[in-house]
Amino acid sequence: MTRSDQTWQSDAFGDAARAAAATAADRRVANPATGAQKSFDFDDEKKTRIFYERRMGQDVEVDALGDEWKGYVLRIGGGNDKQGFPMKQGVLLPYRVRLLLADGHSCYRPRRTGERRRKSVRGCIVGSDIQALHLIVVKQGEQEIPGLTDAESSQPKRLGPKRANHIRKFFNLTKDDDVRKFVIRREVTPKKEGAKPYTKAPKIQRLVTPERIQRRRHLRSLKKRRSERQAEQKAEYDKLVAKRVAEKKERSSAQRAARKASRKA
Repeated sequence: MTRSDQTWQSDAFGDAARAAAATAADRRVANPATGAQKSFDFDDEKKTRIFYERRMGQDVEVDALGDEWKGYVLRIGGGNDKQGFPMKQGVLLPYRVRLLLADGHSCYRPRRTGERRRKSVRGCIVGSDIQALHLIVVKQGEQEIPGLTDAESSQPKRLGPKRANHIRKFFNLTKDDDVRKFVIRREVTPKKEGAKPYTKAPKIQRLVTPERIQRRRHLRSLKKRRSERQAEQKAEYDKLVAKRVAEKKERSSAQRAARKASRKA
């Protein structure tokens, strides 16, 4: 086989793979209620036309996808086109554009401080060129979808809340209750053989304690003393400057008087 035949064969395989990838549209659906995600491939493009001309953030009724989706409402979260360029919220176009992006913009991560780059991004309006679309379950329908909305797909959180206000909200506590008693501990199994398992608790963040109040009071007093000392130093400096200006005026007036006396003589 010659090199040209190998090149033609590889190009043919590449075209076939790209055509197969272009026909199958990947729809990744996330369910916040269970924490599960699942990908669905819809070979029939007519079913996915319900998402066309819709923007990111819009809710779509997806009864046309099939009987198992009857009653479901999905929200468009984002996606990528067939070349892999991400959809950007706020770009009200159904095609790609090149935007000057900086720190804080989506679809861009700066490598240096203050760096800006012109990047290609896909508009937020869904079209036929979208290959992967991210969807979020807003309203659950009549039937349960295995791996997405059923009880087996529920994935509990591994860690509990860490911030003090989040713990209060989680357990419906008041400000007078002690948050430290309600911290969710987790059991850790050590890797050593024969070692007993132990529990571990997170450090509570933004916890108001007497030590913290005392430290804040101490810092406020330091700030007050610092400002008073600066005011005293400024007053002394202004007094010294006024004294130097008065001495300079006296010297200049004495010099002028001496010059006048020398002229008269």
